[in-house]
Amino acid sequence: MDLLRIATAGSVDDGKSTLIGRLLFDSKAIFSDQLDAVEKTSTERGSEYTDLALLTDGLRAEREQGITIDVAYRYFATPKRKFIIADTPGHIQYTRNMVTGASTSDLSIVLVDARKGMVEQSRRHAFLVSLLKVPHLVVAVNKMDLVDWSEEAFEEIRNEFADYASRLNIADVQVIPVSALTGDNVVSRSENMPWYQGSSLMHHLENVQIASDSNLVDVRFPVQYVIRPHSNDYHDYRGYAGQVASGVLKPGDEVVVLPSGLPSTIKEISTADGPVEAAYPPMSVTIRLNDDVDVSRGDMIVRPNNQPMVAQNFEAMVCWMSDRPMRVGQKLAIKQTTKSARALVKGLRYGLNINTLHRDEEAGSLSLNEIGRITMRTTQPLLADAYQRNRTTGGFILIDEMTNDTVAAGMIIEGS
Repeated sequence: MDLLRIATAGSVDDGKSTLIGRLLFDSKAIFSDQLDAVEKTSTERGSEYTDLALLTDGLRAEREQGITIDVAYRYFATPKRKFIIADTPGHIQYTRNMVTGASTSDLSIVLVDARKGMVEQSRRHAFLVSLLKVPHLVVAVNKMDLVDWSEEAFEEIRNEFADYASRLNIADVQVIPVSALTGDNVVSRSENMPWYQGSSLMHHLENVQIASDSNLVDVRFPVQYVIRPHSNDYHDYRGYAGQVASGVLKPGDEVVVLPSGLPSTIKEISTADGPVEAAYPPMSVTIRLNDDVDVSRGDMIVRPNNQPMVAQNFEAMVCWMSDRPMRVGQKLAIKQTTKSARALVKGLRYGLNINTLHRDEEAGSLSLNEIGRITMRTTQPLLADAYQRNRTTGGFILIDEMTNDTVAAGMIIEGS
């Protein structure tokens, strides 16, 4: 079975955690003792119903406040597919957590309260889904039970979102009316909304096509670790371990090691279970080459006629994640694939208004959760692609060297 990575998003109290709890409950993906614990906690809190949100809101602060703070990952499977769900926060102050959860997702679910319609966070999260190049988006119009299952309320939200999404770069958008509290249209079709002829949320998650979303054209293998066993039985063994970022690698393929440019051919590809005939994303493998070339962590194995850009100067979109504003001239550490270097913020082209998508070219800095386009220079060349072409080699994080805090997530646009 293939694996679908999902991230939820939306404003506060839109019901993200409850929706995930309903998916787990109705698909029989939780144990009886987990359900007993949730029922007990719900009773102690005076709830009239079993609060399924407690299945994901695990932090004490989350339960006390009734909000999601940290990204909670839940794993479950149906007969058709395996799933990893990242339940991300809705508060604007935790937008950085949402970026973290969505950055590796195949599909994002943005919840919208049927009573409130599109709000600022709905637009913010939809824009971030577009910015992070998540291939599939589901807009779940939740709490339909509180608007008497109104088709008019649903259509109004769908039209409003379609107008906003027309200015974004999202290839696949589905809008589904649901009630996470009652389970309508979550796993099973709803009898309360006969006017809706589409699939339930679970049916869509089980059948959405994701195989074609991987970049199988550009071979990119960032080397994470060089394996040299200290044993007489393996004194000639040299393997290069890492995760395939894109493309397909096979024994016998001609490759080039960057940044040195030294050529070789693949001798063997293996996993923990032994040799394999091919490696493709997101497999973690060890590659052996026929030639004894100089390869170390941060290098990249690619095809001779299909290479990434080697850039020290580049432009990128960044989501600022620190309480301290970003300023031009700031020096930071950068982590991109398995490469680490130091970087300088050379300039801020513009800040971006999430609601209007207006570019503020007069912006002098970026504050917490703000998004903007910057120019950077690194001390060492990066082996990168534009984020739109390759989310792995085009993404990076910036780190404050004094505190070791991650202060920004970035997406490379172009470089030189």
